[in-house]
Amino acid sequence: MDYSELEADVLRLVVGATEAGVRAFGEETVTRLVRPELLRGAAEDELTEAARAALATACANVLTISAAELHDELATIYDGILVDDDLDPGVLTAITALAHWKSYLEQNRRGELYELAIRSIEDIDHEVSADLDDFLATPEMAAEYERIRRLLDPGAGQERGTHQK
Repeated sequence: MDYSELEADVLRLVVGATEAGVRAFGEETVTRLVRPELLRGAAEDELTEAARAALATACANVLTISAAELHDELATIYDGILVDDDLDPGVLTAITALAHWKSYLEQNRRGELYELAIRSIEDIDHEVSADLDDFLATPEMAAEYERIRRLLDPGAGQERGTHQK
């Protein structure tokens, strides 16, 4: 499966999932994208102390924080970014995930969960450098794709299992 096919399939899964399925997917995915180890690479000269504290608070409480509280934490984070274009990739992943999650909480737009899925795929790609022509060739990328499918369309994994080698 090439990258564009993967994107199209993820979009199809997000659009076709139940409300409970998209919520479970969103919660699991945003939690994965704001995990503490992603924040370890942040240099002190990238964020102000207030921004680092807001980021840590938002990440630690991502499933319990309200959209309004998350909005405020993100404003503090954005105001405290000290670099123009060289933010640590893990920190950038976490901030982006928080922004998509906030928008989902505010507007219940599934497109935000699609974006979370793509950020999650990109996070894996950053670790293993997937082949654009066969994006699922690495075990890590295949596992992430199956995680997405399992959460958004639980019956799909069972059907696929009967057709695989």
